[in-house]
This record gives sequence, C-alpha cells and structure tokens, in this order.
Amino acid sequence: MSTGVLTSMVIVETIVLALLAIVVVSLLRSHAELLRRLPEPDEEHEHVHDHVEPERPLLSADLPRPKRVASRGHDVTGSTLDGDHVVVSAASGTNTLFAFLSTGCLTCQGFWDGLQPGTREPLPGDTRVVVVVKDPAFESPSRLAKLAPPDVPVIQSSAAWEDFGVQMSPYFCFVDGPTGELRSEGAAMTWHQVSSLLTDALFDEDHARELG
Repeated sequence: MSTGVLTSMVIVETIVLALLAIVVVSLLRSHAELLRRLPEPDEEHEHVHDHVEPERPLLSADLPRPKRVASRGHDVTGSTLDGDHVVVSAASGTNTLFAFLSTGCLTCQGFWDGLQPGTREPLPGDTRVVVVVKDPAFESPSRLAKLAPPDVPVIQSSAAWEDFGVQMSPYFCFVDGPTGELRSEGAAMTWHQVSSLLTDALFDEDHARELG
C-alpha cells in the first residue's frame, strides 16, 4: 500500500474520531443539563402532593340512611289510570313507600317488573307500595298500561313530584303510616336496596321508641 493511501486513511480516521468526540461531549452536556433541571427527591415529592387533587370517595350505590329528623310527608293527589280522582293520605295508618317511577326510565324497568304479582316480594314492616308517575302529558299511556301491575296503586301526579322534591327516577320516599312523617328517601338501583332502606328506617324507629 502506498504512502499516500495510508496518509489519507489516517486523516479520515482522525476526522471520524474528532466527530465522535464532539457528539459524545454534546450528549454529556445535554445529560448534565437535564440532571441540573430535575428537582431534588424531597422537592419533587412535595411538588406532587401540593398539586395532585385529593382522591374523591367512591359513590355508594346504596340509598341514603334514614333521616335523623323526620319531616312531614305529603298527601298524594292525582288520578288513576282510568282517570278517576284519588287521594292517598300520608298519615293513612299504614307504612307507605311512594315509588316515583317513569315510563321512559330504563332503570325503572326493573322496578316495574319487580312489582308484578308473580315476582313481587313483601317489604319490611308490612309496607305498601304506591307508584307515582307524572301527569299523562309526560308519560306514555300505552306503555304505562303495560307496565302498571294490576294490584298496586298507580297515581298520575306531577304535583306529588314537586311536593316531595323529586328530581329523578327511580326515587323512593318512605312515609310512616301512624304519624305521616317522611322517615327516609333516596334513589336506588334494585328492590334489594329499597328493602335495606326500609329495614334501617324501621330499626331506627324501634330503637328510638326504646330510648323514649
């Protein structure tokens, strides 16, 4: 191999090594700059705790617990599916669960089905169920005729929704029959949750009597 070729190879290798050295120096500088900008471990820990929002508690699917202070229930005035005028007194002497349902509510379907004679289970405290829907203008009459159980009162009364302050369906209000007091209320997803609500309300009521 001639001396000129060897000299050229040495020059090329020298240039390549110089370029590699420049690249390595640049990488080291970048790495050092990144390390310089990173916060100290304690500082980073405090930073995270300062800015992360507190974890929100999971919403329970259960109904609210019975009211600590019972309020006065309301008489429900409206019409039957046949158009007859009807009034259900809050202080009727019988524990009453007013079930606010709708024909256009998907969750309500399970409650309508659970009220049918073949599937209905008794509620605690010999509690009767009275279904309250809105006025005919807000419901589907044909669908209501199919959903309504034959032996459970169904009252059309938008006024009752306003009286009890109901903003959603399904929604349930438990009224003590002898006193007419609203003892518990809330939304639910299943009849089991409703039964649990009534059990708690009746237990608290018995406990209050024992203390009195």
